[in-house]
Amino acid sequence: MQLFIGGACAGKRDAVRQRFDAPHWHSAHAGSRLEAWRSLTEKRCLVLEGWERWIGQRLAAEPDDDRLRRAMAREVDALRAWEAEQGGQAVLILLEMGRDIVPLGRQNRRLRDLNGWLAQDAAARCERVWYVWNGLVKSLTL
Repeated sequence: MQLFIGGACAGKRDAVRQRFDAPHWHSAHAGSRLEAWRSLTEKRCLVLEGWERWIGQRLAAEPDDDRLRRAMAREVDALRAWEAEQGGQAVLILLEMGRDIVPLGRQNRRLRDLNGWLAQDAAARCERVWYVWNGLVKSLTL
């Protein structure tokens, strides 16, 4: 599993397209539900993006941040299991939200914190982490 992380419009999608041949995109931005990736028949490369939206959709229904963090980590673990079973490659694209101004609203702070925790949890499980900034791509050593 590989993780691409960076700010908005940093070039994360382009970086993924340059490194993977004909990936299947599973995107919250296109209206896909997170758990729907499990029913896909893609066997080679599966790209999941829009995690901040999937987290945001769950915030109202789950008041416990630890429970929500564990649920998101289970999705990442399921993707790792899919890779092992199918021999495919899972690619996660996460928006970096942890810098600059602290959001004033409680829900926005929760979203920022949960997205950051997901990035940490995913990075710990990924074989490679890429940081993308203004089109520049750097592989991070963990």
